[in-house]
Amino acid sequence: MNKTGFDLSTVLRSALVLGLALTPVYAQTGGLHTLHAQGNVYMVVGPNYNAAIQVGKDGVLVVDPGPLADADALLAEIRKLSPTGPIRYIIDTNMHTDHTGANAKISAAGAEIVGGNFAGQVGVVGDGAVNGGAVIVGHENVLNRMSAAPPAGQPAIPAAAWPQDTFFGNQKNLFFNGEAIEVIHIPAASTDGDVMAFFRRSDVILAGDIFTPDRYPYIDLARGGNIQGIVDGLNRLIAVTIPAEKQEAGTYVIPGRGRLCDQADIVEYRDMTTIVRDRVQDMVKKGMTLEQVKAAKPTRDYDPLYGATQGPWTTDMFVEAVYKSLKK
Repeated sequence: MNKTGFDLSTVLRSALVLGLALTPVYAQTGGLHTLHAQGNVYMVVGPNYNAAIQVGKDGVLVVDPGPLADADALLAEIRKLSPTGPIRYIIDTNMHTDHTGANAKISAAGAEIVGGNFAGQVGVVGDGAVNGGAVIVGHENVLNRMSAAPPAGQPAIPAAAWPQDTFFGNQKNLFFNGEAIEVIHIPAASTDGDVMAFFRRSDVILAGDIFTPDRYPYIDLARGGNIQGIVDGLNRLIAVTIPAEKQEAGTYVIPGRGRLCDQADIVEYRDMTTIVRDRVQDMVKKGMTLEQVKAAKPTRDYDPLYGATQGPWTTDMFVEAVYKSLKK
């Protein structure tokens, strides 16, 4: 059951059986919408992306601030939740601009936490913070991608939008607003810099593009994405989520885009992704070409729920990304 009392998994399974193509309700409305996920964490729903805001005594932490065009709207949502709390941290789940475009503007509206001799050197304000902006946290692959020379004809990403606090291992831990936060790296998933942000006391995870229940997984081959990494990431999500009564609720998962979910939703999505991977893998082993694989429609039974024939990520694009992942 979700917060409204409806069993989302049952509704979606029924739609799949009936062959209905579902368009997410959130994508049909303009502006940003904020709902309380659980504990200290709030879900911010944009037209084609989700962000998360954690608020508490230490200030504000933002995960995936979204595109630059929505930066002012996001700041307005933050101030509804915490009128005076300083924005201290931003976590990027990958380098795509629909997650990171507002980094610089949201960071500039915040204030870094400093102490010791450094505070004396830079000059503190009010509550012990400096005007250095909120600290942006991300995997070092995100920094490497964002700071690299851009492709011809595209502008460079300003340094103010780059992560300043990076890590290169499997996980980075923070403690903020009275709870532990695990920033978990999933290698070679949607990109090579994907992370999940797990708020342990609130029992909420922001999964980024590892999990997008309104479409097939987005695999950015040019930036290190791989279908097997998506499957591994979904399995990790299942491992850290714990359902409550009758396998519903419990740990809530905020996807990169789409509705608020729980473990049962992840299991269904993982099963779909694994089945499609295995079907395409079998076709690759038989020596089928990409066009033959597309013609065989390995996603046919899932297309009513996840498929698209137009837009930025179509079913054909997904099948091609899976095929090329498995051919490597």
